[in-house]
Amino acid sequence: MIRLSLFTFFFVLSIASFGQKKQTLWYKQPARNWNEALPVGNGRLGVMVFGKVNEELLQLNEETLWSGGPVNRNPNPGVAKFLPEVREALFREDYAQAAKLTQKIQGLYTDAYQPLGDLVLKQPLTGTATNYYRDLDVANATATTRFTVDGVTYTREIFVSAPDQVIVVRLISSKKGALNFTAATRSPHPVTKMIVGRDELVIRGKAPSRADPNYVNYNKQAVIYSDSMGCNGMRFDWRVKVRSTDGQASTDTAGIRIQNATETILYVTAATSFNGFDKCPDSDGRDEKKLSETYLSKVLAKAPAVVRRDHIADYQKLANRMSLTLNGGASPVDLPMDERLKRYAEGGADPALESLYFAFGRYLLISSSRPKTAGNFSVPANLQGIWNPMVRPPWSSNFTTNINAEMNYWPAEMVNLSELHTPLLDWIGYMAATGRETTKNFYNMGGWTVHHNSDIWGLSNPVGDKGKGSPSWANWAMGGAWLSQHLWDHYTYTGDRTYLKGYAYPLMKDAAQFCLDWLVDDQKGHLVTAPSTSPENVFVTETGQKGSVSVATTMDMALIWDVFSNVIQASEQLKVDADFRQKLTEAKKKLFPLQIGKKGNLQEWYKDWTDEDPQHRHVSHLFALHPGREVSPLTTPALAAAARKTLEIRGDGGTGWSKSWKINFWARLHDGNHAYKLLRELLKLTGMEGTDYANGGGTYPNLLCAHPPFQIDGNFGGTSGIGEMLLQSHDGVLNLLPARPDAWASGEVKGLKARGGYELDMTWANGKLTRVVVRSALGGNCRLRVPGTLVATIGTLKPATGTNPNPFYALPESQYRTRTPETATNGSVVYDLATVAGKAYVLVGK
Repeated sequence: MIRLSLFTFFFVLSIASFGQKKQTLWYKQPARNWNEALPVGNGRLGVMVFGKVNEELLQLNEETLWSGGPVNRNPNPGVAKFLPEVREALFREDYAQAAKLTQKIQGLYTDAYQPLGDLVLKQPLTGTATNYYRDLDVANATATTRFTVDGVTYTREIFVSAPDQVIVVRLISSKKGALNFTAATRSPHPVTKMIVGRDELVIRGKAPSRADPNYVNYNKQAVIYSDSMGCNGMRFDWRVKVRSTDGQASTDTAGIRIQNATETILYVTAATSFNGFDKCPDSDGRDEKKLSETYLSKVLAKAPAVVRRDHIADYQKLANRMSLTLNGGASPVDLPMDERLKRYAEGGADPALESLYFAFGRYLLISSSRPKTAGNFSVPANLQGIWNPMVRPPWSSNFTTNINAEMNYWPAEMVNLSELHTPLLDWIGYMAATGRETTKNFYNMGGWTVHHNSDIWGLSNPVGDKGKGSPSWANWAMGGAWLSQHLWDHYTYTGDRTYLKGYAYPLMKDAAQFCLDWLVDDQKGHLVTAPSTSPENVFVTETGQKGSVSVATTMDMALIWDVFSNVIQASEQLKVDADFRQKLTEAKKKLFPLQIGKKGNLQEWYKDWTDEDPQHRHVSHLFALHPGREVSPLTTPALAAAARKTLEIRGDGGTGWSKSWKINFWARLHDGNHAYKLLRELLKLTGMEGTDYANGGGTYPNLLCAHPPFQIDGNFGGTSGIGEMLLQSHDGVLNLLPARPDAWASGEVKGLKARGGYELDMTWANGKLTRVVVRSALGGNCRLRVPGTLVATIGTLKPATGTNPNPFYALPESQYRTRTPETATNGSVVYDLATVAGKAYVLVGK
């Protein structure tokens, strides 16, 4: 009876998901490669599901499995002595010499995120598969594969439970006793296998003590497993267990064999010895065996139907907080995702695909970034989220802090997944711990910062292996300032003063302290950064000299303006550190200013130089526009026009993540049609492998973003861009539909978040808002900028007057502001809505 009810329960779920394709990615053939496999995960455990017929491949990850161990916090002693020489060379405009000297101020590379291994399901099928179907159901975070061979239909369902920390693999045959398979395991790391009874296999191994970045090719051994100190090299333990079967089970080191079954449920658990960023994973590691065994014993005590129910409830609690429906008048498209993307790339309208892409971005964040729980660490989503099959993955699959790590979390607050931001916020504290020693050892300065990238060990030094990296990327020193924006944004969305006072503000203050120390007087009345780079880009001087190290790049100055402004406002709200606030205020007034070049563009460099690559993928100097708030069409129209000119010169090409950033830029410029053009280009179907820095950006058949190769930041940046097109709250008002493209004439969004604790539902038709619901968590004045007129059915709307009294919408002091965000333009109307915490207000279009 139990087996029959389980079968019925899962069969009904399968049929239901098969008939409801609105929130699914589905296909008529197995994945040919990794970029067609489907990702499932619970924030800690990740699986890429290939959907193969005879040999199903499930590629496995565990978020804490990295190479290496705690960082050497002073890996290149004495290099601070070169900083004065660098500055001297820069101020005499010897940029080549400055670059050579800057290259001496480098430490070690990060370690690499590692794969756990593969679970391979070998089914001895002799006939040809027909009626093939596989999908990823974004509505319940489940991957399904179904096909028929010799008249028997086989179904596999796979999900990863967060409540129970287990991968669940369910196999069903439509004919009694027709299910036969072997669950085999393999790993790229040295492992041993242990047999536990007739139905459990344990795989134990160790990650490398060191794995070189994929672009380093000069070491004799790129991957090393031994460590004479007994510190580096993380242990892991993963287990495959038969939860239930009506067939016969037997196990040896070749795998678990199931014979003559109708249905079988496998559980996979995993754990590592990771014990914190500052502890040796070997000698001071946790007991990974006990952890993995505990996960398994706990889930075995629950009925599979309850495990499934709890998984769906947990996932939907997050996923169902918001929704987006776009209606451009197009008919629904019922095609496999690869065909659907091809049709879209050829110009076909598909607003439901755009809505699904947004939902998929939220799905990926839920699946790759969960808050820490009792007994579990929480690691931020890396370059590939939590999904990686390589020992030396592209760019080590690390946290690249000159754009990519931050982009991963741009959508977190606005798409109503605030608690999923906390893995990054927590990790900032760990990077700051090493970063305080980096600023001391590399520069003789205070505060903290992070450079080009980091890893699970909180590495913060300028990378480059002590002089082998290009300063154009290795020596960028502004990671602490950028990461501090995330600390501030979490507060502005949630209003959590305990968090601000006890955690975020001290970190922000110390990041600002480093910036104060890092700035130097240019003897012309301004404070500048020196050395200074604009990540990964190269300038050409008026004499034709090429270089990457200069003074006061626009990105540096914008980042410092941002962190100073945020710390000033935070200290005002907390009523602390008046003296330090005054220091920042005075320094902010002296920052080297933003400049408009001879082409009408926002200058990237200290001087009006040209770029070696005018269409470079990085547009770092527009940080002031997004995600910063120094430049806005509402308050600094001249600089906004210069930013627009910069984007026109840069062009719309680039990598996947670059296109995503440009969607956000154009949304911030309130040009919805251009943002939409780039969204369509981001969704361009590609099967390109390898690396393309110029024009390879697009989307793989599994909807993951193509740099290429795969980088998940492009997905999150695209999700953020769609959010910015619908709602902005960074520049003094809640701006509703600020960049709605013509293609989205009608639509509905529910649960979108804004700063100040507001949550909005919006419905619009023919480009006009028809209904708005404002839910206020914190109370206060809600200043709305809307396209058209509204009346309140619940609440009171008044024309906005004066400065917005809501402290979450206070604008920083700015020398560039020439008008206020209340200035009516393009038919917009600005209202004030007085709100009370916990109340909802309803507004309708006139």
